[in-house]
Parts: sequence; C-alpha cells; structure tokens
Amino acid sequence: MCGIIGIVANNPVNQMLFDGLTLLQHRGQDAAGILTCENNRLFLRKENGLVKDVFHTRHMRQLLGNMGIGHVRYPTAGCDSSAEAQPFYVNAPFGIALGHNGNLTNVDELRASVQQLDHRHINTNSDSEVLLNVFAHELSAIAGDEPKIEDVFTAISNVHRRAKGAYAVIGLIAGRGIFAFRDPWGIRPVCYGQRKTSSGFTEYMIASESVAIEASDFELIRDLAPGEAIFITAAGEVTLKQCAAHAQYTPCIFEYVYLARPDSIIDDVSVYRARMRMGERLAAKIMREWPDHDIDVIIPIPDTSRTAALEIAVTMNIKYREGFVKNRYIARTFIMPGQEMRKRSVRQKLNAIDLEFRGKNVLLVDDSIVRGTTSSEIIRMAREAGANKVYMASAAPPVRYPNVYGIDMPTATEFVAHDRDNDAICEAIDADRLIYQDLSDLIESVRVGNPALKDFDCSCFTGDYVTGDIDGAYLDLLAQRRNDHSKNEPINQSRDIVAVGLYNVQ
Repeated sequence: MCGIIGIVANNPVNQMLFDGLTLLQHRGQDAAGILTCENNRLFLRKENGLVKDVFHTRHMRQLLGNMGIGHVRYPTAGCDSSAEAQPFYVNAPFGIALGHNGNLTNVDELRASVQQLDHRHINTNSDSEVLLNVFAHELSAIAGDEPKIEDVFTAISNVHRRAKGAYAVIGLIAGRGIFAFRDPWGIRPVCYGQRKTSSGFTEYMIASESVAIEASDFELIRDLAPGEAIFITAAGEVTLKQCAAHAQYTPCIFEYVYLARPDSIIDDVSVYRARMRMGERLAAKIMREWPDHDIDVIIPIPDTSRTAALEIAVTMNIKYREGFVKNRYIARTFIMPGQEMRKRSVRQKLNAIDLEFRGKNVLLVDDSIVRGTTSSEIIRMAREAGANKVYMASAAPPVRYPNVYGIDMPTATEFVAHDRDNDAICEAIDADRLIYQDLSDLIESVRVGNPALKDFDCSCFTGDYVTGDIDGAYLDLLAQRRNDHSKNEPINQSRDIVAVGLYNVQ
C-alpha cells in the first residue's frame, strides 16, 4: 500500500504535490518523495519520514517546474533505507521517473531478465525500480530520438506482458509529460481529474484516491480501467488507451475495508457508503444469530471502523459512544514494522474513557482483525476501564492468508485466525464473544455501489489469488521476507542516489 500522485499545470506544482501527498499520507508513513521537471531538468527530494518532515522550505524552493510526480511509501520487509524511497529515476532513455503502488509477484524473474538480458543495473531491493527499468527498456527498444505517445503506450503494453501482480504506476518523461497505468486486474486504484485555470489552461492530476483530487479543487473525471494508460503532455493534452489484451475488473476489497479514506470514491463506489452497508449487514447477522444479546453500548475502534459501528448502532437501536480517544500523532499500527512496535503503540495510540465502559456490556467494532495484537490490547483496556463484558465485531471476515499484491500483511502463521475457528480466535483475543462479517455480505456491501464490479480480490480472506501465479513455494518465500524478524534486520544501502541530469535536492 502506497500513495502516488502526478500533476501537469501552468504554474509550479511543488506545493500542490506536497498537499496531495499529505492527503494520501494514510497510504504510507515510511517515506515520501517528489520529483519535478523544468526545462528538461529533473529535481528530486525523497527521504524516510512523513511528508511534513521530509519537505522543508529549502527543499520546496528547489523543486522547480510545472509538472511532477510524488509518492508516499509504507514499510515492507527490509525497506528501512531512504534509497528505496520513491520516485525512482533512470537517465536512459530520455530521463524517466516512476512511482509505484502495489507488488510484482514475479519480481525475482524480472530482476534477472532486466540485468542479464536488458543489461540494466538495479541498485536497490525495490520491485518498483525493477518495474521502472522494464518500462525504460521497452521504451528504448521502440522509440527514436523523440518518443511518441504511441511509443509510450506500446511500452506499457509490453510491461503488462512481462510483469505480474498488482501495480498502479505514475511516471514522468523529462520535458514530455506524465503517464500512469493500472495492472490488467485493476487491483490497486488510480484515478484522474482536471480543473480549468483563469488563463484557459486545463490542469490535470492523477492520484491513488479521489480525495487527493477533490480536496485539491480538481474535478474527478474517473478511475483508470484495468490495463488502461493515460499520457498527459506538458502542454496539457490528454490521451488514454487500453494497453492490456485481457483486462478484467478485480479491485482489492481491502481498500474499502481499511486502506482508503472514507471520503474517497474508488471505481465508482463511495468508500463511506460501502462501510455503512458493512455495518448494516453485520448488524443483521448479529440480530439473526444472537437475538437475545445483552449489548449495552457500541464503541468503535477509531478511526476506520466508525462508519460501520454507527450503522450497527442505528440498525440495532443501541447507544453509540466514542469510548476511545485517539492520539492522531501515532502512525497506523497495522503498517508498523514489527510486532513489538505495534504492541507498544496501541496504548500510546488509544486511551479509554472509563465512563463509557464501567459496568457495561460493550460491543467493540473494528474494520478487521489481522494479527490480533491491537484487538487483544484494546479488549484489555476496556476491561481495565471497568467493562462488565467485552464483545468484538469485525466488519471484515477472518484474515487467514497473506496479501501478495502490495499490502504488507504478515505470514500466515502470524494471523490470529490461522488454524483457529471462531471460538479459538475469541479466546486468543480474550473477548466474551466474537462476530465476523460474512464474505458474501462484504462483497455485496461494495458491489451495491457499482454493480458492474462482478469480482474482487479477496485473497486475504479466501486464499484465491486472482493473477493465478501464486503457489506454496511463492508463499514460503514471501514468509521469509515478511516475518517480523526480517523487518528488524537493517539493509545497508547508500543514502544518496546520483543520476545524470538529476538534481537531488538536499
């Protein structure tokens, strides 16, 4: 899970990119980067940290130009070096930069072919750098002295043939324009919008989520379709083309459960309304399976579960209360590297209001339960605050399988639902009762917003991987790279990337 953004305007884009990345900060809190272009020269600033900490006034002044791209990254195994912050850059051909949200499932095979057959150098462990070099090689093989828009689309078509997995990509070709494309399954989101300036110039923004577009005073046009690509020239001319032969819509359903902001619209589905429907359907299940419940109050685990929890309360006619106060300056614990860091952060992140728990039977609502660390700690806090009984409800089904498409979920053995039935999970997190959303209800909660979405990537719930290339050997290798021990192992990388024609703003 990362956030990507690109802008073509008739004024400097540095501040707009900064603001847009801030709106996408929830998608990645590990590193941030902005690359801009002026007079065929590229200016780059990227470093570990939040957007507000990476970019200071001195950096912003040096990010020159009327077009640029940006990226926020969240931590994955072995990614503690700023050398792996994005965007990445190659000087040949033409000067290309790229940012990527997702995960290539055949990255080892691609890296070998890029190095051995394409004769290109890979400097980091990032699959995004591999993807950039695949695109650069394909473009260099067909473009002459001046790349045509059709050449870019042909190169993207060739990327689709070589790359497997999930990828929403934003890129820039020095002096020419920006481009974006989406994998043939549409797993990771990307959309674009426009606005007219007083001079008559139409500015364009591409972003992971619509919230970045609309909150920046752009008008959302639509999402890119699976396999579709867009190219926006420096003069503001837009061309779109379908670049995948057999595209199909299977967006990641976890975007609607947890990853996206509630005020975003993804593939014509309001995330907020989808979460409302999740609450309605979960309430119906509770009343159906537990008609004689003794719930006194419903309390969400902030922030993502608030929408679903409120709908459960309304549907069941039970009091809704905010029983936890969140410290908004603590990062999202789901995407923190390492179990111990996540565990320590839970109590720093949330504080219980005793008045709302004392002597009551409480139903806590969360968007999902992954490792169970947060759930068990919060249940303990509720009991310490005086709750009589603590029940737990999840707006998503049990998470039992790794996500291989860009969400750094743990290995299967680290899931609290691994090899456990509902009663065993309930005991593991020390709840008095546990209710999970049914997968069919989750799917329908999203599909109602756009009936054209027939299928979704639900692999973390089902173990069915839509790209069809995931087997036991791949999952074993992934487990080695993703376990919490790996995330605490440092990687020795150079902190500075120097490339011809690139001005690294420090």
